[in-house]
Amino acid sequence: MHNSAQRRPSAFPDRVRLPLVFDADRLRADLATVEASTWTDHFVTQNYEGQWDVLPLRHAAGATHPVMQAYSDPTATDFVDADIVSRTPYFREVLAAFDCPLKAVRLMRLTPGSRINEHRDHDLAADWGEARIHIPVTTNPGVTFLLNRTPLDMKPGEAWYLRLADPHAVTNEGTEDRVHLVIDCLATPWLTDQLAT
Repeated sequence: MHNSAQRRPSAFPDRVRLPLVFDADRLRADLATVEASTWTDHFVTQNYEGQWDVLPLRHAAGATHPVMQAYSDPTATDFVDADIVSRTPYFREVLAAFDCPLKAVRLMRLTPGSRINEHRDHDLAADWGEARIHIPVTTNPGVTFLLNRTPLDMKPGEAWYLRLADPHAVTNEGTEDRVHLVIDCLATPWLTDQLAT
């Protein structure tokens, strides 16, 4: 595990908008198909206030408990699509656009009036071999996403690499849910080429 003392200067910025754009209406349509499914509360309860929950689309092979399916296990090497993927053809299309091995994939929802407290996701940086991509599905002007205490303006359908080993926090002061499609993947040369464009 990397810690602050071991960190070297990063080869990549803390945020990169990838040269991939997805259809916001089709993303919302797939979300509407599964929105009534059972979402799992994020299990790290000290990291948030209000409601922050997860709907897994891809999870560690063999995970049967909803919490374990929602968890992005850094030690897992085999991943499988959840049943829900068969009902969301556009999400499948989005995932197929990533020419790198995918690990956990989840919809993550932050409801109005909720906040994710500032925290770090250790080891989650492309420099160290694993990247997290955020694709907003629904958002609103009341959402503030801070990375290294600097705001990000992410619009539906955009794909963003975020170095979440750095401090980050989110608030939703709007009236609508903020839902992101969150993809954990290996930082292969294909992905690092995207980060360099």
